[in-house]
Amino acid sequence: ARDRYVNGHNGEFLCIKGRFGHPFVNHEERLRTPLIRYQKGGKLIPATWDEAIRFTASKLDAVAEAHGASSIGVVGSPRLTNESLYALHKFATEVVGTDNFTATDAFSLVPFFENLAGPISTHRDIRHAATILLIGGEPEELQPFTGKQIRQAVRNGGAKLLIANSVPIRLKQQAAKFLHIRPGTEDAIVLAIVNQAHNKLAAAKMGVEEIELIELRRALTGTEGDLVIMFGAELSAEAQALVAQLPYTLARESRRVLLHPLPLYNNSFGAHDIGLMRGIKSATEMIAAAGDELRAMYVAGSFLPQHLGEREDALSKLDFLVVQELFETETTRFADVVFPAASWAESDGTFTNNDGLVQRVRQSIPPVHQSKQDWVITSQLAQELGVDFGFQMSASAIFKEIGERIPAYDGLRYPLLKDETKPVQARYAVKEQRDRSQELERLRVKIEGLGETAEKIMGTPEVGHELFKPGTLTGRVPQFPLLASGNPQPPTFAISPLYQITVDDSLRRDEEAVAGD
Repeated sequence: ARDRYVNGHNGEFLCIKGRFGHPFVNHEERLRTPLIRYQKGGKLIPATWDEAIRFTASKLDAVAEAHGASSIGVVGSPRLTNESLYALHKFATEVVGTDNFTATDAFSLVPFFENLAGPISTHRDIRHAATILLIGGEPEELQPFTGKQIRQAVRNGGAKLLIANSVPIRLKQQAAKFLHIRPGTEDAIVLAIVNQAHNKLAAAKMGVEEIELIELRRALTGTEGDLVIMFGAELSAEAQALVAQLPYTLARESRRVLLHPLPLYNNSFGAHDIGLMRGIKSATEMIAAAGDELRAMYVAGSFLPQHLGEREDALSKLDFLVVQELFETETTRFADVVFPAASWAESDGTFTNNDGLVQRVRQSIPPVHQSKQDWVITSQLAQELGVDFGFQMSASAIFKEIGERIPAYDGLRYPLLKDETKPVQARYAVKEQRDRSQELERLRVKIEGLGETAEKIMGTPEVGHELFKPGTLTGRVPQFPLLASGNPQPPTFAISPLYQITVDDSLRRDEEAVAGD
């Protein structure tokens, strides 16, 4: 069976999470009411929205009065809509007056966009590219739709796929050239592409032959047709800045050099565009400053395990922590106030995907229990602190302001996004060619400090090792533990009172059920 309406940007395609990862929306463990912890070490107690908002506002006021506005940190998830992220950024800068704001994304795109020298490739550009260079990343696991476009480009369009990766990812089977490098040396491939004088150093650190780098450079410069350069989260800030300028380095007549970062979340681009990634601290630095420079935090979402690391108790050092979430998490465990947030299915707004397309999401169901959309919570908290955002409880009013204030979204309005057959790409400013000598030297010094003894990763990862990994949301989807590598849940489905099907397709009789007949 085919859907009658397949004209959207992705056609009929949905990744596994998109197609099967939604049951968490109605999960019984969803937070139902606001919660307040009146004393440190006490229990979280259900409260009304008015009580929770007033309590939070008074606590933030007290911290700002005692320690200054910069002692308050504001953190948002890159899974939130642009509207919610914008309200959060506005709260940090216009209500609190702090520069301590960020997103819980381990992969900041700020160095890349600050040096952007060419257009962001769309998925259509990838499908029709003549050459694709992939540095790091694992798109088939982390960006499945993008991985599909790469496969189509090779199989249907005859694209030449060049991969430099420390992991023998499955896409290497389609690659014309696969550079198997040592873990942690992805930056070295950028150094070699930008300046061939560093080929010997780069090859030694990556564990490849120097001739392979010469051949790679020849493949990048000697082909006709569009070149798409893609990279994953392994690249450092210096390497990102240099990759962003590669359209000048590899320019040729009659072809385009396009760029395509591989962000980790559905709205990583939006978190960058809105400005939330431009605070003075990263999420990890926020955790490190908890209880010292930072005395209070407002977190929309939760910190990632890699942020907390072995410092899970760092949040307990804060004078005050407020979190808005769908479920209890390691972050809400330390919260003084918890706001129940709405899921994407209960929200209205936009996301910006990894080819820069601004896409509408429309509320499908009312918020469950007493949950509210993130931007609504933030706006009400701002109102209690004496600042009226003027959004009149309308996501479209927020997006109108985004279109007036954010250069990449200049002039955008919801009606322009209505026709999904004509997707709208954010207008990212292309920078002039710059002197890259400082970034190049910093990168060279960094790479010189790398060792040359690390063992290469030889095994190809199992299908779904990242895609099916249970998290805060997918961990509450029954299908995902069964799909995940290792199958940690009991591998049995009950299909009737008498029979069960196990994962190996065998059928067994439930003797206890029979005995009870």
